[in-house]
Amino acid sequence: MAEDLTFENLELLAQRRGLTLPQEELQKLLPGVIRARRQAAELRDLLARGDEPAGVFKAARGAGK
Repeated sequence: MAEDLTFENLELLAQRRGLTLPQEELQKLLPGVIRARRQAAELRDLLARGDEPAGVFKAARGAGK
């Protein structure tokens, strides 16, 4: 799972990317950023799974006629 993000980490990340946001705005953004990071980690875990079933799509000739 995604590492825990603190307010101080978010503030530092914003500064490194050239963003100058007031502390009130960063406080509002923090829950959403934490949620997005967790969701991204979950997706990475799902994509890394080796037990995904194989899938093949073959369009039938003349379909729809």
